[in-house]
Amino acid sequence: MARKESRATAWAGWYFRSDFSIQIGATVAYNIPERVCSLKLARNLSISSLSLIFLCAGTHARNVKTPAKNQDTAILLAAGDIANCQALSGAEATAKIIESIPSATVAALGDLALKNGSAAEFANCYDKTWGAFKSRTRPAPGNHEFRSSGATPYFDYFGAAAGDPRKGYYSYQLDSWHIISMNGECKDIGGCQTGSPEEKWLRADLRTHPATCTLAYWHEPLFSSGAEHDDNFNYRDFWWDLYRAHATVVLNGHDHDYERFAPQDPDGKADPAHGIREFVVGTGGNHPRPFGPPKPNSQVRKAFTFGVLKLTLRAHSYDWQFIPVAGNTFTDSGSGSCQ
Repeated sequence: MARKESRATAWAGWYFRSDFSIQIGATVAYNIPERVCSLKLARNLSISSLSLIFLCAGTHARNVKTPAKNQDTAILLAAGDIANCQALSGAEATAKIIESIPSATVAALGDLALKNGSAAEFANCYDKTWGAFKSRTRPAPGNHEFRSSGATPYFDYFGAAAGDPRKGYYSYQLDSWHIISMNGECKDIGGCQTGSPEEKWLRADLRTHPATCTLAYWHEPLFSSGAEHDDNFNYRDFWWDLYRAHATVVLNGHDHDYERFAPQDPDGKADPAHGIREFVVGTGGNHPRPFGPPKPNSQVRKAFTFGVLKLTLRAHSYDWQFIPVAGNTFTDSGSGSCQ
């Protein structure tokens, strides 16, 4: 019959707390901080991510399996083009959607305080609507932010959450997903082309984080059927880096509408097996605009409806749902797999 051990444990001179119970040879749960334990053992052992070896006082060394992590889900809410100081009702309405999902991380996709991204506009317009979720927001800047002295009010408002103010791009983990927030204001940061500082950083970040599921976002889309802005080929090199790294989703705003594309390659060719799905979500509250002719691979388009895109991120897949503001009935939902 297996014995329980609850005593001081040592390996090669490293000592850990004894406030855990081990069923010898069984799967266990323990309250040693996993990161500390793993780091210290890793200096002496070769271990897998699912197995730790303990030498328990008075026993032989046994292989003790850690519990497999549940395939948890994370929720990301996204929209851009948000708080227009001349008409805040749209931003107020989309803020109510975010308020209703308090566990979600918020991706603010640029053009957040209009029309100039000034300190006063952030304080009086963005902060009074989406500012309630500032602590869980991971922003990206838009062209309107850079109308104010190098987007200084934007960086001052969000602080460290916006990344290095000299760059404005950064990445983070959301459960098993690797998320990349880019700065798409190319002329203000040394370009977006291959070999530019940001593009080289992106390639390095993707090499360092070879995740099964990767999502990137910035303000202006590569592909868009919007009548105001159309496609923007400044971002094709970003797309090639993401495509080669098997990224799954790209989010943008800029055109004040909602559009979903089928998975495609950076040249706009349909690629169901390996392509990236792009969502344009410029529906955060600024005045809506119409569409022009639909671009290839555009699957769903909706103008004149404010709302937020909800992404439920799973270990190897994702679900999407466009949630309109109260009083609107349009929605769009579906599922996709990571590459």
